[in-house]
Amino acid sequence: MAEKLTAPKGTYDILPEDQPRRRWLADKAADVFQRYGYGRLDTPMFEETRLFTRGVGESTDIVRKEMYTFQDLGGRSMTLRPEGTAPAARAYVEHGFKTKPQPVKFWYHWAMFRYESPQSGRYRQHYQFGIEAFGSDSPALDAEAIGVLATLYREIGLSRVELRLNSMGCRECRPGYVENLRRFLEEHGSELCADCRERTALNPLRTFDCKVEGCRQVLTAAPRLPDSLCPACKDHHDTVKAYLALQGIHYLEDHTLVRGMDYYTRTTFEFQSPVLGAQSGVGGGGRYDNLVESIGGTDVPGVGFGTGVERILLALERSGVEVPEPPRPAAYVVAVDEASRSEAFRLAHELRTTGTKVELDYLGRSVKGQMKQAAGSRAHYAAILGEQELAEGSVTVRDMSTGAEERLLWEQAKAKIVSGPDAARGDDDL
Repeated sequence: MAEKLTAPKGTYDILPEDQPRRRWLADKAADVFQRYGYGRLDTPMFEETRLFTRGVGESTDIVRKEMYTFQDLGGRSMTLRPEGTAPAARAYVEHGFKTKPQPVKFWYHWAMFRYESPQSGRYRQHYQFGIEAFGSDSPALDAEAIGVLATLYREIGLSRVELRLNSMGCRECRPGYVENLRRFLEEHGSELCADCRERTALNPLRTFDCKVEGCRQVLTAAPRLPDSLCPACKDHHDTVKAYLALQGIHYLEDHTLVRGMDYYTRTTFEFQSPVLGAQSGVGGGGRYDNLVESIGGTDVPGVGFGTGVERILLALERSGVEVPEPPRPAAYVVAVDEASRSEAFRLAHELRTTGTKVELDYLGRSVKGQMKQAAGSRAHYAAILGEQELAEGSVTVRDMSTGAEERLLWEQAKAKIVSGPDAARGDDDL
């Protein structure tokens, strides 16, 4: 017997029974994004590696430890997409969106790939929704991006989320803060983990990403970035907060919130859910005014977010939010005998061509077995075909909720099934 093969560690199969709630969530997200004026973008699953080293930052854990990178047959270094903002920025530059009315707004629903320890709701291949808006440095756009994500969470019933907000400053004020932070970290180097000592040299801001409790204790006394903001960044941050208030969005200021990418400037934010435990982030993002320039474009500001599909679904499940069930089959077609099977197949085919969901037996079950399958499928009707129905050109239609039956001519039976039981009840009310 051949060795049994399984999915790679940290990945998973999306089974048929898992699809309806993911489709429901995707439809909800698309509706919200489009309502705010965002158009869907799809990019290749892999990009040139330098897009991420230059865009995301060589000092980030994503680039240093988590990317799936390979050399293609042309000798080029390629990387499976670990995040969505850099590819969206590359598409903005490559397709000349700078010449179009600004801001340019994208949304996406993509698979992402990161080599990290698999945890509940976190996988090496996972899926994200995201938006990116290029071409405006207005703090109102920052607040809109946060509002889009808050709206999505609210409309799917994910109410137990907390917004954390910070400002990363800009090219003018952040370098001075980074040097102050580096000096502080060097003074406390003996109390830091090996990764944080390395981060101190490469990019001190990355130490705020550390989850080691000893490092987190040290950082409680570290210099605060908001205290070093220049007047322009402080004004931007205050205006973002004012626009959040206009939307009725509450937040907590968190000076340690630096996110995982080096491209962030000014606004950073993250929604967290207590039901997810220590890894509480559901989604977040921020402003990245220097990203487009860093990958070869002109100086174009931007802002956006990403939110994990698996994280959302896990938070919904743990919050007890009921996701709508998929549509029930309109009918299960039952063949009473072998002579009826071809006509049962024809009826199912004709109903399906109208867009109606229909199921049919393919295992030669008895009538009792087929009726049991019809009940299990939650079909509204059983459409029964036997010798008498074939002779009359009719179909016996049984309402599976009441057990009531009526024999109808073929086209009448089709019309009844297609219209569904709700339409029938509506007729009774007239």
